[in-house]
Amino acid sequence: MDPLELKTLEIIKRDALVPVGCKAVLGVSGGSDSVGLLLVLSRLREILNFIPVAVYVDHGLRPAETGNEKTYVAELARELDIDFECRTFDTTLHGKQKRISLEHAARELRYQAFSEVAGKYGADVIVTAHTADDQAEEVLIRLLRGSGRKGIAGMQTKYKNIVRPFLETDKKDILTYLAARNVQFLEDSSNQDRRFLRNRIRHELIPFLEERFEPGIKKSLRKAAQNLAEDEKLLEELMRTACASVLVRLEPESEGVPEKLLVDRKKFVQQPGAIQRRIIEHLLWHFGSKAHYTHIMQVVKGAASGRPGSEIHLSRGLRIGVQKDYLEFVYPEGKCAWRGRLYEK
Repeated sequence: MDPLELKTLEIIKRDALVPVGCKAVLGVSGGSDSVGLLLVLSRLREILNFIPVAVYVDHGLRPAETGNEKTYVAELARELDIDFECRTFDTTLHGKQKRISLEHAARELRYQAFSEVAGKYGADVIVTAHTADDQAEEVLIRLLRGSGRKGIAGMQTKYKNIVRPFLETDKKDILTYLAARNVQFLEDSSNQDRRFLRNRIRHELIPFLEERFEPGIKKSLRKAAQNLAEDEKLLEELMRTACASVLVRLEPESEGVPEKLLVDRKKFVQQPGAIQRRIIEHLLWHFGSKAHYTHIMQVVKGAASGRPGSEIHLSRGLRIGVQKDYLEFVYPEGKCAWRGRLYEK
């Protein structure tokens, strides 16, 4: 067995990425990484006893190229006896409608396509071809955007139903694998477009850092992400234990009565600051609210002050009230814009 195939097999088994007997959706763009993934998994499917389905997504951004890409991926899948699906979107329109960047819009639609195909085939997992090089780029992107420890920990080999068996594999190893088999792949011209942050990091920032500061910067970034991921796993476990200890009562929504959650304020403020922040982040997510750092710190400071009757107003009508003995999380009027107060002055 080829070293790349063996390494991928070991990672899949180690992290339980592909359940035995499952169906798996593979995102295949026609580029080197996804073509390499398709070939490797086609070789491993009998060993792992799973059924792959190749999916090509046309974002409607490169009409001069996507026809060839779609045909190439479809033919390669046919040669490998793998089912093929294609989804086409208007990414520009989607971005304008949602007021998000083109990169963000493309990502949303790509995973929408994967989910649709997974539903059609009853697939258990979605497999993407993110590599160790992508991981290094992602860590830098998140650093530049001011992400916290969890964000800087980068991508994981498994997140919900998305798995990344190439995440610890260098791109050069994939290129070597393809060259040894004389397998062709296609170049996406948008990968050279410097309007996109990832491309500026890939073609400008990383080469600059390698030349002027640290030749092994990508390896260093990946190692830092791995260490942070291990720390995050421990902190997540500590947070969940602490969260259970500070919750006083959870009243689920029923018959028009809004969901309400009470937190023991005194027990909460006794927790370390790092755990406090994570508890609030977890609870805000639970209530469907955006867990911005400023909002988290507002709640933490409100809990520390313990000023009875004070309250924090967040989006969609979420109120967090402060009393002597507890914090109260509630949507008094349901999840809608609301300017009223939780407590009367």
